[in-house]
Amino acid sequence: MARLRFPESFLWGVSTSAYQIEGGAGCDGKGESIWDRFSHIPGKIRNQDNGDVACDHYHLYLQDVALLKHLGVKTYRFSISWSRVFPDGSGRANPKGIEFYRSLAHRLAHQGILPAVSLYHWDLPQKLQDIGGWANREMAQYFEQYARYIFEELGDVVPIWTTFVEPWVTAFVGHWFGTHPPGLTDLSTALQAAHHILLAHGRSVRAFREMAVKGEIGVALNLNPIYPATEAGQDLAAARRYGDFLNGWFLDPILKGEYPPELVSWLSGQVSLPEIEPGDMDIIHSPIDFLGVNTYSSSSVLHAPEEWPLQLAFASTGKARTDSGWEIYPEGLYDLLVYLHTQYAGIKMMVTENGASFKDIVDSQGNVEDDARLSYLRDHIFQVYRAIRAGVNLTGYSVWSFLDNFEWNLGYSKRFGLVYVDYATQKRILKKSGRWYKNVIENNGFNTQP
Repeated sequence: MARLRFPESFLWGVSTSAYQIEGGAGCDGKGESIWDRFSHIPGKIRNQDNGDVACDHYHLYLQDVALLKHLGVKTYRFSISWSRVFPDGSGRANPKGIEFYRSLAHRLAHQGILPAVSLYHWDLPQKLQDIGGWANREMAQYFEQYARYIFEELGDVVPIWTTFVEPWVTAFVGHWFGTHPPGLTDLSTALQAAHHILLAHGRSVRAFREMAVKGEIGVALNLNPIYPATEAGQDLAAARRYGDFLNGWFLDPILKGEYPPELVSWLSGQVSLPEIEPGDMDIIHSPIDFLGVNTYSSSSVLHAPEEWPLQLAFASTGKARTDSGWEIYPEGLYDLLVYLHTQYAGIKMMVTENGASFKDIVDSQGNVEDDARLSYLRDHIFQVYRAIRAGVNLTGYSVWSFLDNFEWNLGYSKRFGLVYVDYATQKRILKKSGRWYKNVIENNGFNTQP
């Protein structure tokens, strides 16, 4: 048995997002978001679920902060509901909306927990969607105005900021796959939306610098380690294409100032590429302080010429899977972190989301013995340790998620939390994995298995 100890300054944390936990739909002047609208369209969400109440964090946040304190986390990453603060997306701010986030941030700080704020986690104000949403270039300007207001109101208490969480999902799942709002199925529109999101990111980073906000700002991207299914040349090329699409389409503009050139060439003539105005790429390439890495699984890719437009498909590897059907491959986290460190000049990183869904059951003693999740976390945190030992500049790790919550188009059918939520009563139960993670934080590490 070996004792793994992390750097003394390492930030252990947990993450959530506004629509997934807050509830409080329409409370205290909150405006409608695209998820408020989408989740009430019949057939869009499993079991006709919606986030109207969710975990009722809006009313129970003091109880939840106490739980965070009990867990001992060093940082808590939460997102702000744009439409709670600006019901129409712009114009006059809602004082009760910003007061909620101010109270939450100050309560966290008072308990010795660093508030980490994400400005956007998929919930665009519906009023802005009504004028085109992210397909409209004006969204970058609206987002900058919103970001400046939040920086002004919370900049004195929040030391860690992310502009967007998983913007790839916003762009492609919302505008090409159609399973998230606004429910579109057009790749050209998705590519244009992605460009406008990147522009909004860059403009808000520049605003952060201009306003001399204390603290650090970055972005949290959903990234996978990607492997070719075989060593055949076509499979190797397919894996590179998917890497450019899933990982590079946001990484490269932000960190290199360009879209992946091979994929741009591949897509050219198949779809309409983004309209890029002079100066856009310089704005998008504005330096960030850290890269947030959201990662859960890995991808094995093979050449599939019938699959438009990337000509690739996913191969089954036979590895165990989570309740969400996601392949479990902890070593992939190490591979991903080392790849990012090498490819992007040793950039400072935080793992901002990592976790797994399993079918959790409350036993007769009132406990949730989620050994599968505990094993998943232990094995992945070990890979984080390996990456740090290999020289990767990694400063923190946050579990997704603090609470069981509304899992988007899957409703309440999947549980990711360290804390079990009984949605009927809003009772919280710290799971076995949560108790284990608490011990990891207390000891700044853990013992490996004999």
